[in-house]
Amino acid sequence: MGRLRRSRVHNARRDVHRATRTRARAKDIDQIQLIDLDPKNRAALEAQPIDFEKPGLAQHYCVECAKYYESDSALRSHWRSKVHKRRCKQLKEPAYTIEEAERAAGLGREEKRPTTISSSTEEDVTM
Repeated sequence: MGRLRRSRVHNARRDVHRATRTRARAKDIDQIQLIDLDPKNRAALEAQPIDFEKPGLAQHYCVECAKYYESDSALRSHWRSKVHKRRCKQLKEPAYTIEEAERAAGLGREEKRPTTISSSTEEDVTM
């Protein structure tokens, strides 16, 4: 009897591609904080007109998670879930600014640089 071949050897690239496709991309946290959580926009998102293309006819929408649900009971059970509570906790933290991102990448200016030489080092140099 010959050797047995391992199964599922060529799928790694396919699965990564499917996971990162832009068609299924959700909104980023900073987009939700800046746009969706505004009271005017939030009211518009919660009271959307009927859309036959979206789940639940676009009537059951979670603003924090940017996700549509099929029914009101599914939306209520989502509100009690750990996924929703974790997202709400993430949204309470302020979003990163552009300056913070540049500093983290090493592009920004450091705040505390010695601009003058202290007097004790000047005395050591003159001696």
